[in-house]
Amino acid sequence: MKIKRIRTYLALGSLAVLLQPLGTLAQDDSGASRTTSQPTAERDGQHDFDPLIGSWKYHLKRRLHPLTGSTTWIELNGTGVCYKVWDGGAQLDTFEADGSTGHIEGLTLRVYNPQSHQWRLYWANSKIGILDPPQVGEFKNGQGEFFAQDTINGKTILIRFDWTNMTTNSPHFEQSFSDDGGKTWEVNWITDQTRIPDETDKAH
Repeated sequence: MKIKRIRTYLALGSLAVLLQPLGTLAQDDSGASRTTSQPTAERDGQHDFDPLIGSWKYHLKRRLHPLTGSTTWIELNGTGVCYKVWDGGAQLDTFEADGSTGHIEGLTLRVYNPQSHQWRLYWANSKIGILDPPQVGEFKNGQGEFFAQDTINGKTILIRFDWTNMTTNSPHFEQSFSDDGGKTWEVNWITDQTRIPDETDKAH
């Protein structure tokens, strides 16, 4: 999720350079050498967001004036539902919350690319009704990191989404900004979720 910002976007380009091992040379029965190593299969992350499917309560903390030195935070509470699409290859996550600054309604569309093995996360706020350019990334060792570029107050910044605790009933999300090319990061949005049991769970 992202707070409302000045929406002048720059294209986010990425170039992945994969260095394949040269492989060891072995002699076959005829004396000719051949390569025996096989390329490592890339991880299939299509179901990384499956733990979010269902109904949730949200507790949020939001920094009001990021990248200004401000330490003023507000808190919000809300609810939402995450729906599976394409057998887990995509998700639609709805959300609404209330706090001292008013009411927020939004949604996140998550789409998995099986060729790049990466997710794209699109956020939209009901007050604007436009899907933001995507945060792009993947999960490694249980942590999901997703990045994009934006501009705020005329300066190019980086945005990072960070997902942890995915396999628990309390997933944790943070959004951070960097105005120095990723050398340092300032957190400006924190979400802790608590699962709401469905009727089947309540019956047991």
